[in-house]
Amino acid sequence: MEDCRPASEILVTSREMKKPLRKSGRGSAKREPAKHDSRKHESRLHDSRKRDPRKHDPRKHDPREHGRKTERRPPRFSREVAVLYQDDAVLAINKPAGLLAVPVEGSDTPSALALLIAELKPQRRRAYVVHRIDRFTSGVLLFAKSQMDREALIRQFLAHTPVREYLAVVRGHPSAKEGTLVHYFRREGQFQKLSNERDRKAARAELRYRVERSLRDASLVRVTLVTGLQNQIRVQFSALGHPVIGDRKYHSKEASESRIARVALHAARLQFTHPRSGESVSIDCEMPPDFQSLVQSLQPIHRARR
Repeated sequence: MEDCRPASEILVTSREMKKPLRKSGRGSAKREPAKHDSRKHESRLHDSRKRDPRKHDPRKHDPREHGRKTERRPPRFSREVAVLYQDDAVLAINKPAGLLAVPVEGSDTPSALALLIAELKPQRRRAYVVHRIDRFTSGVLLFAKSQMDREALIRQFLAHTPVREYLAVVRGHPSAKEGTLVHYFRREGQFQKLSNERDRKAARAELRYRVERSLRDASLVRVTLVTGLQNQIRVQFSALGHPVIGDRKYHSKEASESRIARVALHAARLQFTHPRSGESVSIDCEMPPDFQSLVQSLQPIHRARR
């Protein structure tokens, strides 16, 4: 996919980008069956354009994330983008919530793709989109450095072979601590609508989940995608009666949520087969501060026994 914005619109500063990762507290990457972590990549991509503080909350200007109008505190995401892993073929970043994965036509809103294109341009390289995660989802986002590597990776995603794990904080407590969810979606504009198997225009959505921690009127769940439809986790847990906290796109009542300014969804792990070596590469990304703060605020209150 070509970038629809000139690279000069985004200023990028970084250190040398040729070294692989070292082990990092923010995230880690390793190749299987190797037992050691890759060396940390210390570069960060920066969006250094001046911003109007009155427009700090990008969701107020994104028609895809609309709901009941209400005043909310701005999302506390960093304008720095950490590189979790890279080599000659691939590059994985820790995308902050609020940053688009790819540019939107007709908009000058920053995107991860535009940042990477600007970063790699001096090396006469570029980034190629492999997959996407929602704008207000944080976590691992993978890019290829050549068209050939991109095609090899896309074939994996179309075959659903990469392991894609997410962490989500959902309302309430699912009756089953782990399970598989299967639904059928029909795309209507920017929304996914529930349908059924008989609908020829519907796509099958499947995921597996496990409750990691029971919280106060909420649960921290680890989700493994089997398919990869837009907004899939959000729509399937909504259908289960346990919407993702902060998801005002599918639940207008979530607009009043004050503990987190975006959907509580984080791409925590991605495992794929390297397009050149054939080795298994596993990249982990820890929860960002706003996500950790939400989980901490929902910890059960244990009363001391008398």
